[in-house]
Amino acid sequence: MTKGFGKSVVPDEDPTEEKEVYEADYEKYLQFVEETTSEESSEFDVFMSRLTELKSDDLEIQRLLTGAVGLSAEAGEFTEIVKKIIFQGKPWNEDNRDHLITELGDVMWYVAQVCIALNISIDEVVLKNVSKLLKRYPEGLFDVHKSENREPTDR
Repeated sequence: MTKGFGKSVVPDEDPTEEKEVYEADYEKYLQFVEETTSEESSEFDVFMSRLTELKSDDLEIQRLLTGAVGLSAEAGEFTEIVKKIIFQGKPWNEDNRDHLITELGDVMWYVAQVCIALNISIDEVVLKNVSKLLKRYPEGLFDVHKSENREPTDR
């Protein structure tokens, strides 16, 4: 068993057959996680040094971190509402529409935090996105093939 996971071959119900069985060793997995974690993620002093190293005139690292964590959380809240509407019978009504708009506003608040962190305007973000999409779809129309087969420089 390597890195917390292993595979063994055991007899099947049919004695002439064998089947693969996967096993997990939680302690070995935790050791694997520990070994593959950067010092910035596991050691507080190294984390703080990295934050200090990254702080500069053109990057407000604390806002970048706030924005990144907040975007993830608020996008999750937005997605939760959509999930419940689509898959769990939550009704599509004005209240749930308003709730989605409220969560979208929270997403925008964190987008603004990131814009402040990067010293850019929301307009610049939108224009960069439009430019990227026009390069991908020069006709201005979505194309499945172009969506799935991008140039290496197309982020």
